[in-house]
Order: sequence, then structure tokens, then C-alpha cells
Amino acid sequence: MGCIAMMGGDGLKAATESAILAANYIAKRLSPYYPVLYSGPGGLIAHECILDLRPLKETSEVAVEDVAKRLMDYGFHAPTMSFPVAGTLMIEPTESESKAELDRFVDAMIAIREEIRAIEDGRMDRADNPLKNAPHTAAMLLGSAWTHPYGREQAAYPLPELKQNKYWPPVGRADNVYGDRNLFCYCVPIADYA
Repeated sequence: MGCIAMMGGDGLKAATESAILAANYIAKRLSPYYPVLYSGPGGLIAHECILDLRPLKETSEVAVEDVAKRLMDYGFHAPTMSFPVAGTLMIEPTESESKAELDRFVDAMIAIREEIRAIEDGRMDRADNPLKNAPHTAAMLLGSAWTHPYGREQAAYPLPELKQNKYWPPVGRADNVYGDRNLFCYCVPIADYA
């Protein structure tokens, strides 16, 4: 609550306008590649851009989870998945995101769409591709065995600029269903705090 009071009315208005502008910028740039849900007159949206990935499941067998995990190879934590609509990504850029960072995200989403198009066109395997195997850890890429039909470089550096500034996901793909059904805690026992 203190931050809201410190910003004051003018600051809150400016932050809101910036977030809405950023979401609309993303929506306009990505609308040729992904359907955007819940747009109003003139194609404008509010503070969130909801991309509909459901049609991709039929054409390529790529699900929203695959795109979310591939975003890690591009250096992004996935946006909200499947809320408020199953099979969608909800992107809510904050007022603090620079245009360069918005462009970096949009470029990653466009490159991912091109990877999906390669699957749709039969240029990439439907089951063994960078999206289905994402994220790619350094350990996976440096291991001696590489059995995938795509190269290590495509897995690790899907965009050239990632060679200069790469985030390495620490963990590869987890079995989400198993994890959801078999919860376990790695918390330090309370007794260790005494």
C-alpha cells in the first residue's frame, strides 16, 4: 500500500497507461502469428495480452506447455498459462518493462512460431523437436549423447543474440502430472532454525 501512496494519482495513472500501451504493443506485434483473445474496438486490449495457442495443438501437436518451456531457452520465465482460458498464454507487461525487453520477448515468440511452422510443414519431427524437449540445460547439450534430429545449437541458441547473453535453465523438462500427484517438500526442517 505504501508504494501506491508514494506514486500518487499521477504516478498510478502513468504506470497504468504504460502497462496498457506495452500490452497493446505486444498484441499488435504478435497478432500476425498468434490469435489475440478479448480485443475490443480497433483491436485494442486492456493491460493483458492473451494469446490463443489452442489451434496449434491440432496443426502441430504443440501445446501451451511446450511454448512455455521453450521460452526458457530464450531466457524468459513463462507468462501465465491457461488462465483465464485453457491453452492460452496471458502476457501482462508491467510499466517497468523497456521497449527493448518487450521486443526481445516478441522476437522470441515469433521465433517459436517459426519453429512450430517447421513442425506443421513437416520440416521438424512432431514428437522430437526443440519445443517438446525444452528446456535444454547445459548438461544436456554438453553430454556426449545427442539423439535428436535437430542440432545442439538450435536447442541452445535459437536466436543469434543468445550467444552473447544466455540464460541456462538449471533443470530440464519435468513430468508435470507426476509432480502434481506426488508433492514433496525440500524445505529445511524447522528444528534446523533453532
